[in-house]
Amino acid sequence: MKTLKKLLLAAAAVAFFGASEAWAQQVDGKAIFEANCKACHSITEDVVGPALKDVDKRRDQKWINSFVKNSQKMVQAGDKDAVALFEKFNKVPMPSFESALKDADIEAVVAYIKTESEAPAKAEVVAPPTTPADPKTGTGNEVKSGFNFKSLPAHIFIGIVIAVFLLALVVIVLIMTFVSALPVLGSFYNRPENQNLAMAKVVGLLRGETKSIVGEHKDILIEDHSYDGIHEFDNDLPPWWKYSFYATIIFGIAYLLHYHVFYTGKLQDAEYQVEMEQAALLSANEVSDPNAKTDFKVLTEASAIESGKTIYAQNCAACHGKAGEGTVGPNLTDEFWLHGGDVNDIFHTIKFGVTSKGMVAWDKKLNKDQILEVSSYILSLQGSKPANGKAPQGEKYEPKK
Repeated sequence: MKTLKKLLLAAAAVAFFGASEAWAQQVDGKAIFEANCKACHSITEDVVGPALKDVDKRRDQKWINSFVKNSQKMVQAGDKDAVALFEKFNKVPMPSFESALKDADIEAVVAYIKTESEAPAKAEVVAPPTTPADPKTGTGNEVKSGFNFKSLPAHIFIGIVIAVFLLALVVIVLIMTFVSALPVLGSFYNRPENQNLAMAKVVGLLRGETKSIVGEHKDILIEDHSYDGIHEFDNDLPPWWKYSFYATIIFGIAYLLHYHVFYTGKLQDAEYQVEMEQAALLSANEVSDPNAKTDFKVLTEASAIESGKTIYAQNCAACHGKAGEGTVGPNLTDEFWLHGGDVNDIFHTIKFGVTSKGMVAWDKKLNKDQILEVSSYILSLQGSKPANGKAPQGEKYEPKK
């Protein structure tokens, strides 16, 4: 009996410590993943690097260990899978973790990824349908803008419909009366004393006489103006052509006075500048607009810089180095910048990313205050000259005075 109890206790201890070890491995794997991999990888989505879901099924552990430790060594050796990944993801080299991670660390990360891959997908939250507002109470969770005839009281709505109907009826009657009177008006304006009146031309045009627009054809040949059987007649230009020409002259004079003499109108360049300023003002309140202008100031408080340092270590160090010396990403401690060295430029780059260069957009992971804190911390690294600093990239930034 005592022997049986000892065996049961031993089995329980083995089971307990085995479970504890597995749990510790999972926790360690998650911590290592978030500290070293999260900046460039996601479990389910491609970011800078590929999605890692089911990576244990696609690659064997030995290959994963070698790739994580030094991916470029495998690319240079001609490993087909390594070269394919390098080409697919814009030839952005993966940082070397040869001196930072051991095989056990990488295996713990793979175990964590395996656990996450097998976890059931989160159910998508469907927003409840919106309830239209009650026209009587004005309540509801849907706000509508604009004028709605249906919201008018019944007697006003019926009155407007009747007024529109009567107006349309009057217009129709007037048109029919005028058309019926055209023959009488035509006989009146055909009299010799009235033929040169402007109204005579209008009435004639309404009756289908186009002489006032296209002109009158004259069968008068110009002498010595016949060539190869083609004869030139002595006809005036059509009135419509002359009227159009006169209109262009008037328009040209008005345009010259308006834009170049009195300067009452803006030229295209000035209009463009005004429209761009208006667009900037309109988009300033839209946090998701990459063109929105910001006017942040560098944070100098010790607490803000320390918070920025923590955010940097968790999210940026994998690509830019622990001291900002640059690895996959550029050196952040010199005076040269690829996308501007002002705090607003750095804020914009961090928030919206530069996908073509492998820079992740952090707007969904970091809030505005966190991005400003890490931007200010990065600027605090200027001139620190860390060891193994990457060569300068981009243009030298000159602060505005």
